[in-house]
Amino acid sequence: MVVNELLKVDQSKVARARELAERIARDIQREVDQVTTVSIERTVARLFGIDGTNSEGVPLPNVVVDQVAAANQLHRGIAFWLANAVVALGKTPQEVAESCGEGLSLCDLEIQDPLRVKQVMDEYTDSALTAIRRQRQIREELKDKLGIGREPLKYVIVASGNIFEDVKQAQAAARYGADIIAVIRTTAQSLLDYVPYGTTTEGYGGTYATQANFRVMRQALDEVSVELGRYIQLVNYCSGLCMPEIAAMGALERLDMMLNDAMYGILFRDINMDRTFADQHFSRMLNAYAGIIINTGEDNYLTTADAYEQAHTVLASNFINEQLGLLAGLDHWQLGLGHAFEMDPKMPNGFLYEVAMAQTLRQVFPDSPLKYMPPTKYMTGDVFMGHVQNAMFNLASVLTGQSIHLLGMLTEAIHTPHLSDRILSLENAQYVMDNARDLGREIIFRPDGLIQRRSEEIVDKTLAFLEEIAALGLKGAIGAGYFAEIKRPPGGGKGREGVIRKGLDYVNPIMDALRRELGREN
Repeated sequence: MVVNELLKVDQSKVARARELAERIARDIQREVDQVTTVSIERTVARLFGIDGTNSEGVPLPNVVVDQVAAANQLHRGIAFWLANAVVALGKTPQEVAESCGEGLSLCDLEIQDPLRVKQVMDEYTDSALTAIRRQRQIREELKDKLGIGREPLKYVIVASGNIFEDVKQAQAAARYGADIIAVIRTTAQSLLDYVPYGTTTEGYGGTYATQANFRVMRQALDEVSVELGRYIQLVNYCSGLCMPEIAAMGALERLDMMLNDAMYGILFRDINMDRTFADQHFSRMLNAYAGIIINTGEDNYLTTADAYEQAHTVLASNFINEQLGLLAGLDHWQLGLGHAFEMDPKMPNGFLYEVAMAQTLRQVFPDSPLKYMPPTKYMTGDVFMGHVQNAMFNLASVLTGQSIHLLGMLTEAIHTPHLSDRILSLENAQYVMDNARDLGREIIFRPDGLIQRRSEEIVDKTLAFLEEIAALGLKGAIGAGYFAEIKRPPGGGKGREGVIRKGLDYVNPIMDALRRELGREN
């Protein structure tokens, strides 16, 4: 990505902000390292090859993990109990899980030879990582062969509730110029403490995130990629109570990007902090190893807080998300840090203030593929004004060199987009971006002008904000309402009961192997 240095950004202040963000992230990481969660353990079970449901429709990863948790033995890690059963019974993990669905108790089995148990854990770990590596290799080969679109990459959503209808809409959008397809999850799936199984045709406001649905959409996008001679990228969401499980599914089915934010679930879904931070760390390790780009959710802050007054909270969160991502093994090119075009359209010079924010972010994170979100808060249902607002958003994006550009829909605030709505939005973006392609290389900002002064103000406020958070701790800051003007108590939230302190004999061979592979043994 080419970053035009249009603003003078004080690099000493940026360095100090990163130092504070790293301190904040490491404080959280020390707590994360002490616990596991039921969703982390279910992820290990899935990566050991467990899939499907029991006779009552309960996913088998839930069956085995819930059983061990009920016996108060999950502190040792599900990997141990599964490998012990494989040795004891001479079955595969899938067969063991199916037996558990029929009444087998893992914790009642005799403990087997430790060396043989470790050998089994290593064998299934190697198999899982090999499968993920192969999918990463296929992605890289397809990108090399077909290429991808030109930045800003045009990102559109499909959300019919029916994966097969989503396929038709996704392929059509790609043919009209979309570079990235996101399948929005059905309403409130983030609060389910299990992953639904199989292909689905009913969802409200979106489509269920399942491994089968991932596979169907990936195959469809591969087909249209070959047709168009351009690799079309696939996005889904691994936020929520099943964050690492969905990350694993995305790695196995070759998703290219995943919505993965450190604080979104806490703030907007009232998920327990300890659960979220632990789950996001393991999920990001899997994203890192799979070569997946994460998208963070700072844009959501501006749906509840004012974009002008709270711009510094977005930049601060970007710094924190960056450092938490690096601790998990993500590279800078995988950090799709988020922000949004949510300035009040009635504010005089609002576009200039927005350009100041977007350009500051671009220069502060030159190696990251920033994800820029469209106007939503002030979309009223007036499709003509909405189309103009989106055109201004498109101009800000190409001017400041954004990377991942989620198209605004003129029918925002009216209904889930129709195919025709996407086409109009794609045409709008293409027109503006083609006509202003090199504008950022042709202009400079006045050293004493409004845009430069606004940028300096944002950086100064961000630095002061991070100093406060470092003193309070991130959990304390969230509890005090520092982000999105939403307060969440550190000990509260959904999924708290699914957090387990690790025992001295805890083992997670997947996580251990990822740490070695990603060079994060610290």
